[in-house]
Amino acid sequence: MTFWESVVLGLAQGLSEFLPISSSGHLALLEYFFGIDEDRVLFFATLLHLGTLFSIFFVYYKDIGALLRELGAVIADIFAGRGPRVNANETRRLGFMILVATVPTACAGLLLRDVFSALYGSLVAVGAGLLITGCMMFLSERMGRGNRSVSDTLFRHAFFVGVMQSIALCPGISRSGATITGGLASGMKRELAVRFAFLISIPSVLGAVVLEAPDAFGAGVEIVLLPPLGVGVVVSMLSGFFAIKTMIRVVSTGKLRYFSFYTWALGAAVIAYALFL
Repeated sequence: MTFWESVVLGLAQGLSEFLPISSSGHLALLEYFFGIDEDRVLFFATLLHLGTLFSIFFVYYKDIGALLRELGAVIADIFAGRGPRVNANETRRLGFMILVATVPTACAGLLLRDVFSALYGSLVAVGAGLLITGCMMFLSERMGRGNRSVSDTLFRHAFFVGVMQSIALCPGISRSGATITGGLASGMKRELAVRFAFLISIPSVLGAVVLEAPDAFGAGVEIVLLPPLGVGVVVSMLSGFFAIKTMIRVVSTGKLRYFSFYTWALGAAVIAYALFL
């Protein structure tokens, strides 16, 4: 792998992981058109996921710190016989909401992993996923009038957002786009919909890394490739940070629909290429 390939893949992963344009779809297309063997970049793909995970930590470090402290308080309450006290405060409730949202994603990832993996080899499937992403972004603007805070959001709403994240396991369907749409459809405030979407991606990305790690480390990596791999990870982390900040502004100003035109155009072009060229 060259430095050029690692920079392009890192930039694509970082931007498309958080912008609602689908990281899986873009990486699948880059691998196809650049002629990159998927097995050859498996270790790199795992590292890129970690790079984007660091982006979330940098943006939401205060929330993550508060959630970790509250986790310790939950454990202390349980051992003290007071139970989990789910509604003790807003941070604790948010933590349980994240847990509820992770359940459908984990189940889908474990039970349907082979199905989703098979779809990555189909350009038509990738193109169709991009078209679906565009539709979600266009419709989400009509839904973004809710006013639910953490205390007003029910656990069934969190579960629904988790189901939307599960759908994004299909290539071409944006995880951030699907989860933000799910949050807005559930009546969440725009700020909460974005924050919740990115926070629930943490266990999802960690789960993906755990599942990919055995194959990735089994494939190994040559020492000479470590410098370009490191550059790609740094690029994915920095571009991911920029993408998260951009999404916070975009959702707050109600301009998600602009991403629809890009994903519709790209999805149609990919399907046309697959069917007619």
